[in-house]
Amino acid sequence: MSNYICKRNDNVERSHVRYNNRYGIALAGDLYTAKHMNKSSRHPAIVVGAPYGGVKEQGPSVYANELAKRGFVVLTFDPCYMGESGGEPRRVSSPDMFSENISAGVDYLGMLSYVDRDQIGAVGICGSGGFALSAAAMDMRIKAVVTASMYDMSYAARAGQTQEQIMENKKRLSLQRWTDAENGYPEYIPSFPEEPVTEIPTEMQGIWREFFEFYATKRGHHPNARGGFTTTSDLSFINYPLLAHIDEISPRPILFVVGEQAESRFFSDVAFENAHEPKEMMVIPNCNHVDLYDDVTKIPFDKIERFLKENLK
Repeated sequence: MSNYICKRNDNVERSHVRYNNRYGIALAGDLYTAKHMNKSSRHPAIVVGAPYGGVKEQGPSVYANELAKRGFVVLTFDPCYMGESGGEPRRVSSPDMFSENISAGVDYLGMLSYVDRDQIGAVGICGSGGFALSAAAMDMRIKAVVTASMYDMSYAARAGQTQEQIMENKKRLSLQRWTDAENGYPEYIPSFPEEPVTEIPTEMQGIWREFFEFYATKRGHHPNARGGFTTTSDLSFINYPLLAHIDEISPRPILFVVGEQAESRFFSDVAFENAHEPKEMMVIPNCNHVDLYDDVTKIPFDKIERFLKENLK
């Protein structure tokens, strides 16, 4: 299955690869390199993580296409339990395992003869921004991190709820486990249609309208990215603070890229405040959350390139 949302640059090569994460689950990835890259020398490399619920053919392909032509070896992947990667049952999510997928990409890149193991960074879009930061906090091999429209999924699992509401939500999800056990499979309710649509419901507003505009239309639709995960996956995020140790990424640098109009901007603001130096925040004018998935006129690739080349030394 292809359905890439952007055309591969003529000066970039893309090959499909498979490798295991530390749990032994096979991950499906795409490796991007410049067509005339000298593979007798070693180059900087980047792992690019997809938005939460997304796959490698969507936003990651846009970033990889651009960064590969600028001299980086770039790996995109489907998270475990998603897309073409392994793992049963399908569409299970876990903050630990999704962070591990970033480190598994570092494993793979570092085994390539033309990658410099001391020059590997991570780029995380949306939910993978949180996973990339979580991975970098424990994995010292990740030398620099860039987040775009970062979403902290563990923060989101509790945000805006009273303690009573959180307890009620945990009770509901815990009881759902009985239903899943009795059925023999976990409940999964997709957010987006199987086929792309042309109209967006008028009652859908804010960031949810942005998500629908991307995932449910030809702009970003992919049959492997129907939105959401198994219902009880939320329990793990309620119980696991992804960015509890973000300060321990220092002295390795972080670049936060956010849209001026993004409703999700507060996730980056909080993470930026809690991260230690060196850190940078770049706010893109006239830009919402989803624009940083695929809009090459707004994604600041020149800045991302400079940041990575200066810090992956």
